[in-house]
Amino acid sequence: MASKMMRASQMTHGGMSLRVQLILLQALIVAVVTLIAGVTAGVIQAHTVRDAYEDRMLAVAQSIASMPAVLDAFDDADPSATMQPLAETIRRASDLTYVVIADADGIRFSHPNPDLIGKKVSTSAAVPLSGEIYMGTQTGTLGPSWRVKVPVFDGSDVIGTVSVGILESQGTGEFVGNLAWIIGAMLAAVVLGIFGSAWVTAVIRRRIQLLEPHEIAALVRNQETTLHGLSEGVITVDAEGTITLANDAAARLLGADAGELTGAAAADVLDEELLAVLRDGEDAGRPVIVGSHVLVARGTGSRVDGEPVDATLLLRDHTELHDVVRRVEAADAIIAFRRRAGLPKGLSAETLDRTATALAQHPDSSAAELAEVLGMSRVSARRYLEHLASTGRAARSLDYSTKGRPGTRYRTIETVSQGMRD
Repeated sequence: MASKMMRASQMTHGGMSLRVQLILLQALIVAVVTLIAGVTAGVIQAHTVRDAYEDRMLAVAQSIASMPAVLDAFDDADPSATMQPLAETIRRASDLTYVVIADADGIRFSHPNPDLIGKKVSTSAAVPLSGEIYMGTQTGTLGPSWRVKVPVFDGSDVIGTVSVGILESQGTGEFVGNLAWIIGAMLAAVVLGIFGSAWVTAVIRRRIQLLEPHEIAALVRNQETTLHGLSEGVITVDAEGTITLANDAAARLLGADAGELTGAAAADVLDEELLAVLRDGEDAGRPVIVGSHVLVARGTGSRVDGEPVDATLLLRDHTELHDVVRRVEAADAIIAFRRRAGLPKGLSAETLDRTATALAQHPDSSAAELAEVLGMSRVSARRYLEHLASTGRAARSLDYSTKGRPGTRYRTIETVSQGMRD
């Protein structure tokens, strides 16, 4: 409860939560991309509508300009008698606003408004009269319109023009009708994008344990501080055997640079004993000598059910402890030589001699191992060995290879002295 309240307080003081920020940012991206796509689609649609109308008007105009009935009618006393019915029939069939046929002087022979037949056209016909085709927007008697004008040839001579068009408002209306569908699709895309953003945000937040950015930053800082402040070396290795993290203590114990260790192959920078601990795993710790350091190495193991996994190697420096133990052993031996005395109660001289002889024949033995050789209990063997150590006839040493607490091994003083001379 306290954690939730603290998080809420941090969100209040730090601004919007990560969840809201992610949703807003993704929604903004979706909206901008959708808007760009919608505008592009609208522009393309506008050109498509106009091109479609211009292609239809051009086809109609050229068909009329090449019709024999129209060409023959130019020589009639009343050309409009033939041209007007023909032009109106084609106009209605083609869903056009007007079809106007005029002579070279611009006098109309057809028009949707019969009152304008026989009168001069209201816009320039210079382009078609020059033998070219005109496409564009002009304002005539019916208002602004998209129109196509083509020449009417009699052989090589231009004897008239055919002008076909639709009101600009008609073409724009069709575009607006299509635009409504485009806008609807854009809005649907934005809504779907927002829901998708919320889902992606939920997935991301679950992956980061619902943490906020400031909490993630704090965890990273704490991890860096903790790892590099530890006296124990920490090395992590991925499933491919590449070192992904090495703290300062690990680099110091291995005599390397932390930056060089990170990213290197574990097999290239760790010796065989450390690689074995890393590969096989070691919970209790295994003593390993690396250079001048006596290390106790623990590992999690790099394989689970035969499959490679991430692994961690922990290194603890026991060099100083090892030196202290050796000095204590030497001091105990010297004191024991000066304090030789009779046997304590419960010990026999014969058994003591047998124990000393067996120890000389089996140096570096534990109480359990020597008890098996002598055929006595482990407790009794330990009492005789401890007496030999206390009187200076034997020396103790710690065994770190055992799991849990280190064990004790014994050697005769003569063996110790011989080892020092060697």
